[in-house]
Amino acid sequence: MMTRSQQGRTHRLTRPSIAIAAAVAVTAGVVAAAPDAKTAEPTPKLGLVAASTSVTLDSWKEDPGVYLDLGTYLTSENGAFELKVTRKSYKDPVVAQQILRNGKKTTTKALPAGLVKDFSGLPGFAKIAITDAAGKTVLSKTEAFCPNNASGRIRPDAPANSKYPQSCPVNPFTLGSVWGVENGWASNTYAGYYSDPVQLAAGTYTAKISVTKKYRDLFGITNKPQTVKVVVRERSWENEGEGGGEGPAAEPRSAAPKSGASAASASGHEGHGGHGGHGGHEGHGQVADAPAAASAHASHGAPARPEAPAARTTGAAPTFNVGHGPYPPAPPALPWALKKESLQRQAFSAAKVGDRAGQTDGSRQAPGATPNAKRPTGKATVPDVPKPDLRSLPAYGITVSDGYEDVPGKDYLAFSANVWNAGPAKLVVDGFRSPGKELMDAYQYFYDADGKQIGYTPTGTMEWDPRPGHEHWHFTDFASYRLLKADKKETVRSGKEAFCLANTDAVDYTVKNANWHPDNTDLSTACGQEHSISVREVLDVGSGDTYTQDLPGQSFDITDLPNGTYYIQVLANPENRLKETNHNNNSALRKVVLGGKKGARTVKVPAHHLVDAN
Repeated sequence: MMTRSQQGRTHRLTRPSIAIAAAVAVTAGVVAAAPDAKTAEPTPKLGLVAASTSVTLDSWKEDPGVYLDLGTYLTSENGAFELKVTRKSYKDPVVAQQILRNGKKTTTKALPAGLVKDFSGLPGFAKIAITDAAGKTVLSKTEAFCPNNASGRIRPDAPANSKYPQSCPVNPFTLGSVWGVENGWASNTYAGYYSDPVQLAAGTYTAKISVTKKYRDLFGITNKPQTVKVVVRERSWENEGEGGGEGPAAEPRSAAPKSGASAASASGHEGHGGHGGHGGHEGHGQVADAPAAASAHASHGAPARPEAPAARTTGAAPTFNVGHGPYPPAPPALPWALKKESLQRQAFSAAKVGDRAGQTDGSRQAPGATPNAKRPTGKATVPDVPKPDLRSLPAYGITVSDGYEDVPGKDYLAFSANVWNAGPAKLVVDGFRSPGKELMDAYQYFYDADGKQIGYTPTGTMEWDPRPGHEHWHFTDFASYRLLKADKKETVRSGKEAFCLANTDAVDYTVKNANWHPDNTDLSTACGQEHSISVREVLDVGSGDTYTQDLPGQSFDITDLPNGTYYIQVLANPENRLKETNHNNNSALRKVVLGGKKGARTVKVPAHHLVDAN
């Protein structure tokens, strides 16, 4: 894990300003009727509601700042509010469409060009103005909104579960996403940890939350702001730990989510650093010890807050698709169940964080699937059925680091890499262990259109990695990483080629058969235990698996490399052991330029077409 001082020496990615933020659709009003109302497609009626007329927010003396979870929600009635967001390639801009469904009929409405810049939400959607007791405006800001944010039902006859994904992806190389608020549901407008805390002194304030005009006009939203009383209280961890302080009984609080701060000293999966919480891969995201970290905070009597994103290469605590990459998760805002009563809408219950019927809060932990009871028998066959299509994303999160205390005097090029499945079938690999053997035998399975297993083939092995921060079963030869010279000939190879597969990033949920609610996001269960007799590792359609190569032996040793242009190659399925539909799209290159001198090496990362993120 990187210390704060080490993080300060590396080049960090810019945090997206939007990331699941404030309400896109806030309308209590009715969309104006078209000239020919009989032929007009029904459109969802969107409304902004407040779960409560007042909220109490804490500012910690040791780490001052207030997170503006104001308890406002976007409701959708008369149909679901659905957006499809895509780009044809990294040379093309991101575009968004509204999807309108009327029974079996589906129509699309193109949204204005340039409205969205990435896949993390609708920017500048909600406006927040805060005034003090004297009526003076002390804060005015806008926030973005991800419709996939924490949500819940607003009426009992609404669908029991939302079909939409549970976060908006922020991987810079995302290709497609679907955003939505289910019919009869409400989505939290809180920007979560993607929104920086604001400085407000202890006292009483009034917050006015509204939808900005361009979105009111675009979606036919009535201008009906919500007003919430805000009580800010200052608290101290020290006082709470001694049993003093104000307010209700203290509960666990994670580390503050400042840029570069680590949420927990958690162990994780190799390479998987940081869209779900899992016991982490090394590099996947070091998450396994997050509960212990929370308990440590609990012993100091700090009040409850969802765990914050950890440092870039360490992952985070339980959150969907987190723990594998350099980005924080969808904000784990606390959802509320809402109901209408007369002309007022008010909260009637505060649900606990976690998935259940009618609630998705961004902290989803979906455990791994159960392997077959026995290893396959009979003749191995590769039937003519749909197969996965493994593709690599260009490397990102690229930094220069030293060898830390382990390998002093060395310079390393660290990076994040993602291999994803474009479908149309999921990748399913079971490992079976013969008693007393160190390796598991791995098998890839194939399924017909009804989901029935109809074939299998041996596909290498799985090995147990006993090192702290790993401690799980790796599938060998899933991907390899090479640093190529300017002539694209290999100069350095990463020693990392074995992985526990997990659905960490929603890369393209618009491809055929994409699963918007993948399992196998909780690495602590998906990757097995030392005593496991068998495991199942899955990479679902539309999802990818990010590993952060930040440790010596995985990252590239550039100590003695001359300055100049190089390419980081991410190569999926390097030995072609896995059967897939296309082996010609398994490689991705990312250009980097090395500079500086030994002990002070630098890296410049040019934009990859329109994607200007390192």
